[in-house]
Amino acid sequence: GMTGTFHYGLQVSIINSPAEYIQSFIHETWLKRYGSSPSAEMITLMWSLIVSIYSIGGLLGSSCAGYLCVRFGRKKAMLLSNIPALLGAALMGLSRLCGSFEMIIAGRFFSGVCGGLTQNVHIMYAGECAPRQLRGLIAITASTFSALGKFVGFALGLREVLGVEALWPILLAANAVPVLVQLLTLPFFPDSPRYLLIDLKDKEGCI
Repeated sequence: GMTGTFHYGLQVSIINSPAEYIQSFIHETWLKRYGSSPSAEMITLMWSLIVSIYSIGGLLGSSCAGYLCVRFGRKKAMLLSNIPALLGAALMGLSRLCGSFEMIIAGRFFSGVCGGLTQNVHIMYAGECAPRQLRGLIAITASTFSALGKFVGFALGLREVLGVEALWPILLAANAVPVLVQLLTLPFFPDSPRYLLIDLKDKEGCI
């Protein structure tokens, strides 16, 4: 769950660093595709869509969180959130290779879906699994790891790291790293006792 909220913070911040490179990529792609330069307004529109569609995806992910938590359980809902995250990372990472800025828009949308899911499921799952005396401490890890993800995103976006024109697709795909960590570790964790008892009626599993 912590890697999920870390992914959220990372994806929120890394888009700011390669802004000029992505806008240049939109210009070049448009020129190759249509044989004429796009207007400044069109580039601004595409860039605004890239930035804002993350929030639309987040709204969709948040809306689905409650249903998925009851239908599949907290742990499986967290695992399912990795699907749009990996899809988004792949789309954004391959966008320049495929010559499609639309892939960045789609990738940001899928990453937003993951962010909306994890921000809700993480608190629910961690809070229900934590011992009573640690419940408050565990609950604040959502904001802690979101802030840590934003910090790492800004650090990766520095020109001395990945914030250069040749590496911006790798920077956008960097959110696949916490997703892979979660995929490798989360299956070894138990499901929420509350989910096991109330939704599955599994008293032994809950205990």
